[in-house]
Parts: sequence; C-alpha cells; structure tokens
Amino acid sequence: MAPPSFNEESYQIWAVRKQTYLEALDLWEAVEHDYEIVPLPNNPIIAQIKNHKERKTMKSKAKTCLYTTVSSTIFTRITSLKSAKEVWDYLKNEYEGDERIRELQVLNLVREFELQRMKESETRKEYSDRLLNIANRVRLLGSSFNDSRIFDKILVIVPERFEATVTTLENTKDLSKITLAELLSAFQAQKQQRVMR
Repeated sequence: MAPPSFNEESYQIWAVRKQTYLEALDLWEAVEHDYEIVPLPNNPIIAQIKNHKERKTMKSKAKTCLYTTVSSTIFTRITSLKSAKEVWDYLKNEYEGDERIRELQVLNLVREFELQRMKESETRKEYSDRLLNIANRVRLLGSSFNDSRIFDKILVIVPERFEATVTTLENTKDLSKITLAELLSAFQAQKQQRVMR
C-alpha cells in the first residue's frame, strides 16, 4: 500500500489516511507519544538492547514516513523538527487551522449542503454522493452530521420522477426507522425497474 502524499490540499483527508497508514505499520505510537529514548545502562541485558533499538527505530521510521509523503515545499519547513510528533503537530497547526477557522469551514459546508438541489439531468446517485461528500467533509473537521439530515434532504428535494418511490416507502415503512442506505437502495431499484421496461 502506497503512503498517502500531502501537497497542502485536503489536510483532513490526508491526516486520516496517514494516521491509519502509520497505525498499520505500528508506528503511530511514535507520533502520538513523543516518548524519550532512555540511554542504555551499563552492562545492559539483551532484552534492554532489543527494546532500546526497537523504540529508536520506530521513532526514526515514523519521522521518515512523514518526511517522504510531503511535498518539497513542506519538507523544507519541517526538516529542522526533531521528532515525528513535532512534525505531525506542525502540519496540524499549519494546515488544519485553529478551532475558529474549523467552525467557519463547518458553517460554510453546512450552508453549501442546505443550498444543494437535485438537477433534472442528475442521477439520484450523483446527488446523494454530492450530499455525502459535503457531510463527510463536515465530519472530517470534527463536527457531527447525522445521516438523517441527508435522508430528509433527499426526500424533500427529489424531482417528480422519484415521487413514486417516496410514496411507496411512506406507505410500506416507518420512515423514522429507514436508513440512508435503504433509501438509496430503493431509488436504485426504481432506476433498474425503469431500465428493464
């Protein structure tokens, strides 16, 4: 699996991917906890030597893993940092922004979500994907965004060609208990029925 690279765009997506990548390589601990490497005592036992080497190697690998996945511009800014945690924290502060900036980003995304309308030429999948993309970007910024909001928006905004599906769902299921996936599957089934006719 290739490590995710970062070139100053979509920091939140990169950070989630990178953390998962580092966890898979068992290197996340070196980033999350900037532990100190204690010097070996005089006459260390083999277990102490092995543990010392593993912890030192883990820190070096984590830092290297971060260095090799950023653009040259970013790399020149982080080369003076001493540990993987310092690199990670620097990138987070630089590209994620403070809490106020994230709040404004969330507000803008929520407004963008509310303004979305399904176009007549657009498929249900394209529309729902667009809504899910916005919702997931809100979630990446650390805010909650319930699937029920997407569900309600799809039910209210869908064009006339989907009204039969909505009516069928209303008559056969409790809409408060239906999931977003079930709604999207119902629209997909209607589309397949149209194709078969």
